Amino acid sequence: MIPFTKAHACGNDFLIVAESNIARLDLSALADQLCDRNTGIGADGIEYFEWLNDDPRRGPLSARIRLYNADGSLAEISGNGTRCVAAWMAFEHNLQPGETLLLHTDAGPRTCTLDELREADSPTALITTDMDIPDWEPRVVELADGSRLDGVYVSMGNPHFVLLVENPPQPDGSLDFSLDGRPWQEIGEEICFHPDFPDQTNVEFVQRLAGGRGQADQVALRIFERGVGPTSSSGTGTSAAATAMIAAFGASSPIEVFAPGGMQRVHWPGSDRPLALTGPATLIARGEAW
Repeated sequence: MIPFTKAHACGNDFLIVAESNIARLDLSALADQLCDRNTGIGADGIEYFEWLNDDPRRGPLSARIRLYNADGSLAEISGNGTRCVAAWMAFEHNLQPGETLLLHTDAGPRTCTLDELREADSPTALITTDMDIPDWEPRVVELADGSRLDGVYVSMGNPHFVLLVENPPQPDGSLDFSLDGRPWQEIGEEICFHPDFPDQTNVEFVQRLAGGRGQADQVALRIFERGVGPTSSSGTGTSAAATAMIAAFGASSPIEVFAPGGMQRVHWPGSDRPLALTGPATLIARGEAW
């Protein structure tokens, strides 16, 4: 039996599994099996977990995590997945707001600060994560039909291609993220597997909502996630979208990013400074898998 905890951050859901409980198992195959939403538990990925310090008396709690996507591919980092693990660690050890945790990912260490803890319904933590300093550059991608899309390539420790969409709202008031008459999901899939990105890339479609005059800038986001497909939220995707909007499209920090799963807030004080991502993470269930 394999013990697990399931958690989500803005609908982006993960299984947390201790590596000590799965010795000698194939991590990729296990992720593909357990993340299947029809024949497994269902999740966007698995965060495999190993304690480095589980005693708060010896300093901040710390752990090593490795993320495998739902298709079994290894990813460098998930902002939402990292936050889910931090929330689980916090509730396991009854931490309090203001305390920090250190998560070592394949993209480097990430420090998570507990802002708020709620247990009225499902255990939920509001967490701010130091996402390190993003790298970005303008880039053009040529699609198979010959059309060329101007976007911004952003590295948050993992790859992203961000596109600004400027369509008017639909008659019913909903947002339209299509480009050149093609659904964003279709374009996202083509860019994800584009030869320009030999390791594939996450793809974000961003629309301006509001901002200025003393209010935080706001944008709406749609995400085609590498190894998953269209997804309700992404922490690194939110960070990448905010980076592109601030660095290339004139938005100001802080910026509120609304994905279908909910809002996350990004604070990025400058190109040589780390980016901070704030959002919730909720524990859903504990169980055992065969």
